[in-house]
Amino acid sequence: MIILLLLIPLSLMLLAVAIGAFVWAVRKGQFDDMDTPALDILRDDRAVPPDVRDATEGRRHG
Repeated sequence: MIILLLLIPLSLMLLAVAIGAFVWAVRKGQFDDMDTPALDILRDDRAVPPDVRDATEGRRHG
């Protein structure tokens, strides 16, 4: 039971650190735009110029 005298304050300090980290992240704008990064994977890459595309296809087909 004496261990509770150590564990309760330790857990409260850990909780305070977690809340502090969350508040810091919110103030720094880490949670401002949650939708755009998830949609980036769905967007097409930039188009490759035709001359570069032809050169790479020639190497592949040998």
